[in-house]
Amino acid sequence: MRSIRAAAAVAVTISTLAGATACGGGGDSSGGGSNTSPKTLTYWASNQGPNIPADKKILTPELKKFEQQTGIKVNLEVVPWADLLKRILAATTSGQGPDVLNIGNTWSASLQATGALLPWNKANFDAIGGRDRFVDAAVASAGAAKKDPAAVPLYSLSYALYYNKKMFADAGIAKPPATWDELVADGQKISKNGTSGKWGLGAEGGNLSENIHQAFVLAQQHGADFYDASGKPTFTSPGAVAAVKQYVDLMGKDKIIAPGNAEYSQNQSLSDFSKGKTAMVLWQAAASTFASQGMKPQDWGAAPAPVASGTPGQGKNVNSMVAGINMAVFKNTKNTKGALKFVKFMTSDDEQKILNKAYGAVPPVTAAQSDPAFNVPGVKVLKDTLIKSAAPLPQVASESQFETTVGTAIKDLWADAAGGKPITTASVKDELTKAQQQMTE
Repeated sequence: MRSIRAAAAVAVTISTLAGATACGGGGDSSGGGSNTSPKTLTYWASNQGPNIPADKKILTPELKKFEQQTGIKVNLEVVPWADLLKRILAATTSGQGPDVLNIGNTWSASLQATGALLPWNKANFDAIGGRDRFVDAAVASAGAAKKDPAAVPLYSLSYALYYNKKMFADAGIAKPPATWDELVADGQKISKNGTSGKWGLGAEGGNLSENIHQAFVLAQQHGADFYDASGKPTFTSPGAVAAVKQYVDLMGKDKIIAPGNAEYSQNQSLSDFSKGKTAMVLWQAAASTFASQGMKPQDWGAAPAPVASGTPGQGKNVNSMVAGINMAVFKNTKNTKGALKFVKFMTSDDEQKILNKAYGAVPPVTAAQSDPAFNVPGVKVLKDTLIKSAAPLPQVASESQFETTVGTAIKDLWADAAGGKPITTASVKDELTKAQQQMTE
């Protein structure tokens, strides 16, 4: 949920700032970083917990621990997701920003293009223990390919298929579906062509980023990408069109998603799941939300998201995007050495265990993943997916524009499906063509 909220905020065009002068962070206008203020750091943390007070309660004792170890005081501000990207963009142009900050991992390449963030070259990675401590897929989501990453992975997430055990039992379904064909068949047993009052699968049709996440994964399964190797949009390739059609067909053709889901964008699908109205949902780390809505851990199960072969992996068997939160340093911080020490502290094995347990995330640091807390069934599915069968969204400067244009195209298709309008290959291609034209205007 948290990373979806993060991604939702990215539906703002960052790419227009790609050529802007990068002067944000730390209030130092030199642009080159320094160590002139070695005793303090400012840190913008993203809102990972149920609310901002909860985040402060989790983070404050850890920051005190860092201060005791280094003598560096960290001034914490937890920034709501609705404001975080706007604050970061303002900092890149005003020079009034923090030293260290959290960013949604899908923002990495777009923010990297502004030139405001410290590049994580070998020397900087060595200062925090080395790049090989981190899961490869998580590092790959920290900036454009063939460039030094713009950030370091802090919290990692992936998608899983959550299913309601009682609804499955009532429908005579013995196990969670491993393929899309099985998912549709199981969903139809529950939905009964929309006549049962219950539905097979939930979706957030009005959430642009959620649309992108699912379309991206399905495109991978169709052997397609939304960008070519040179970074140019390829939204209308046969595989991309087939992916979007397959996703929207779950409502229009297969009738396992309720028409009202076309307008969902505020996690209503999780509420439906918790109330027994929907039997399945594809989501990231939903356990805490289910608990807050009265579900007990034994009420639900988590399984890998479906793939056509039934066996998740790489290539056409990718079943999740790499979701998560990265930690970045503004290039012109007044305390470069202190910032590196702070990132090293937050990504240390011990802190990774503490923080990711608190937030229900998966540590992107390999050594921390051995903790038993990350091997309980609901979390292990997310961890295994992240390691074995997740892929990063396109790491291009126009990624945020991609989320906006294609996400809106899919939202419009959901509306058509909800209204009973046939969804055809031609209609999907028309919507994606319009989205691509907006990218090239």
